[in-house]
Parts: sequence; C-alpha cells; structure tokens
Amino acid sequence: MSDWPQGWTGDRNDRYGGGSGNPQPEGARSMPQVRRAAPGGGPQPAEPPMPPEFSPRGNVPRPSPSYDDYGGHGGDGYNTGQVYGGGRGPDGPGRGGGRGGARRGGPVNWKRRITIGLVTLVVVLLAVGIGTYFWADGKLKRDVDLSKVEDRPTGGKGTNYLIVGSDSREGMSAEDKKKLHTGSAEGRRTDSMILLHVGENGNTMVSLPRDSWVTIPAFTGSSSGNRIPQSQNKLNASYSSEGPELLTRTIEYNTGLKIDHYAEIGFDGFAKIVDGVGGVDINIPQDMKDKKSGNDLKKGEQTLNGQQALAFVRQRYGLAGGDLDRTRNQQKFLSALANKAASPSTVMNPFKLYPMMGAGLDSLIVDKDMSLWDLKDMFFAMKSVSGGEGKQMNMPVSNPGLSTPKGSAVQWDMPKVKQLVGELKNDETVTVSGN
Repeated sequence: MSDWPQGWTGDRNDRYGGGSGNPQPEGARSMPQVRRAAPGGGPQPAEPPMPPEFSPRGNVPRPSPSYDDYGGHGGDGYNTGQVYGGGRGPDGPGRGGGRGGARRGGPVNWKRRITIGLVTLVVVLLAVGIGTYFWADGKLKRDVDLSKVEDRPTGGKGTNYLIVGSDSREGMSAEDKKKLHTGSAEGRRTDSMILLHVGENGNTMVSLPRDSWVTIPAFTGSSSGNRIPQSQNKLNASYSSEGPELLTRTIEYNTGLKIDHYAEIGFDGFAKIVDGVGGVDINIPQDMKDKKSGNDLKKGEQTLNGQQALAFVRQRYGLAGGDLDRTRNQQKFLSALANKAASPSTVMNPFKLYPMMGAGLDSLIVDKDMSLWDLKDMFFAMKSVSGGEGKQMNMPVSNPGLSTPKGSAVQWDMPKVKQLVGELKNDETVTVSGN
C-alpha cells in the first residue's frame, strides 16, 4: 500500500510542468490549475499538502498548486515570468526586461561629461570675475573732478595719465608714521609726479621734478570758490594750494598736453601694495643711506618690502643728482612694481592678488571718469616700459639749480619740452632726451 496521499504517485512528472510525456497539454503548464469536476458533478477534493521533505523550506506545508508552480512569482526553483527558464515574462525577455539577466550600463559619454565640466568652470570663473569687478569698482575713490579744470588744451592721440605720489598721512597711526619715517606734517604735498603717455608707438614715462619752476595760472578754488591769481612758483605749490585740479591745470598750462586721467596714492597705500605682492625685486645702483627717509640699502639686487620701498623712492638727500636722481629711482621702482603686480604669479594667486588690490584701491584716488579698465591699462603700460617696450625720462632741464625767491628750483628746457609735447600729442616715437 502506497504511503502517498490520494492523487500523488511520487513522480514529480505527474505535476503540471513535468516532462513532455505528461498528458497535460503544453499550454496548461503556464496557466493556473483549474480543479476538475468530480464524478457525479461535484467538485474534486483539494489535494493534500505536500510532505515536508518536498516543501521549499522543509518544514512548511506546501500550498496548493498555483501560478507560482508554473513560472509565476514565487519559488519552486523556476525563474519568474518564464516556463522552464526560457519564456518571456510580462516585462519582456528575462528578469526585469533584460536579456539573460540584469541590464548592463552603456559606454560612458566622455565628450558630454567634459563639455558639462568646461561649462561649469566657465560659469564659476565668470561669477568670480564679475564679483571681483564690482568689489574693486566699489573701492575706487573717484574724488577728482577734471571738469573743474579751466581752459584745457585740445586732446591728441593716445591717452595721458598723471600719476601722483602724495605724502598724505591720512589714516596713519602714530606707530605707522614712525615706522615709515613720514613725520607728522599736516596736509598733502606731492612727492612724485609722472606723466604716462600710452600710445601705439610705445609708452613713455616722463617725471616732473617737484621743484620745477613754473607758472601757476589763475584758478577758481574748487573748495573755497576764491579766485587765485597767476604766480610763479614751484610745481609742488599748485598741489598744496588747491589739490589735484590746480596741479592738473598747471601742468596743462605749462606743457600744452591734455591730461586724460588722474591717479594718486599716499605713503601708507604704497607700502601696503608692495607688501601685498610679496615685495619687489630691484637692483640698487649704490649703497644708500638717508636718515630723513629711513633709507639704508646696500648696492646690488635685492627684494624690498613696503617700508624699504617707500624709503627708496623718497630719498633725495645724498644723491649726486638730487631731485632728478630721485625721480629716476621713482620711475625705476614704479615700473618694477607694475611688472610684479601684473605678473601671472600675482594675478593667478588670490592670496597675493586680493591683498594687493585691497591695499591699493583703499588708498588710491582717481578722477571721476577713471574705470577699472583704464586703471588696468595704466598698470600694464608701466609694466611694458619696465620691459623695454617704452621710454623713461625726466622732463628736459636746462638748469637744475635755478635761484628763485622760493629757493633753488629746476628750470625746464622749453625748446625740448615743446618738441617732446608735440611728439606725445601726435603719438610719435619720442626722440627727445631727458635728464
């Protein structure tokens, strides 16, 4: 007597889904089982549970045959959605719609990734650049109004900048004044004045000695409104009297050359710019020592910090050429500073660029029409001069020790000055020699 329950033979092929010898039609193997009617019209009794040894987990009674037994969802060893692992399920071929298993990713589109990366980089750089521009533009002190300058000469070719180094001590602490050897004099005076011509035939830097003996034309004071009569005096007196506007008026009156832009920086700002770029390399032509400026340098190539640089450009005593030698040193250092400030090592290094820009812009005074692009052109023009693509000179002088009621002064060589101005106005290569 068989130990199997009624309807079981012990042969797995008796189950639907068995071999091809099973009399059950092929289509029935992938369809849910339908109970056959029992003789006499009654329902066929349900099949008893599978013995535990045939249960998937060994100790759980196997449920009645269902869709799971014939390739449905569930588990008697068949793949989901297949008949004997070879058919098509509801999601297409194989599990999850892939052929033969999980779907594999396609090749990486490197061209698309590189394009996205470059676009992202450009957007970031633009955002930084625009932010830096507005930050820097907001720092510029546009305090000089050249429209107040009277009887201006006609303009020429190229662009003319008047670059002024003042001895203003505004905003400096007592400790800073002592450290930089500036003294405590009130007001502002010019320590250096340079005409920078930027044109297509080379850039030219022309220093104007502060003790130049000139005519200071009549002028209506921009602050007081008083009419100042014409007089003979040292060039520096025009600045001390009515500031940048009268200084510009005096230079234009005595040269006939129109000034397009004005830029001025004080002691403290100059020293901070030098420190901001990490110092400036320069060749000292001879041992220099001056108690008043605090200069104490040895001959040879060396890197000057802000304090040393300020002392170097301010020294006038102990030099063979006096003020003329000082103007040469000022031009030499300004060119080296511009070269360092515009170098890739500074421009591409935010730890140098932003301190330098912050220090310079905080103490820089310009005219109302000066833009950051104009300022950039000015610095790069000075850089080109230092690289040998332009000319550095003093205003032609006929007498460096002219006796005047105001003391010893510098007298210009007017025929040469006239020739120089004509070449600059017409943007021609400068052939005039200076002192």
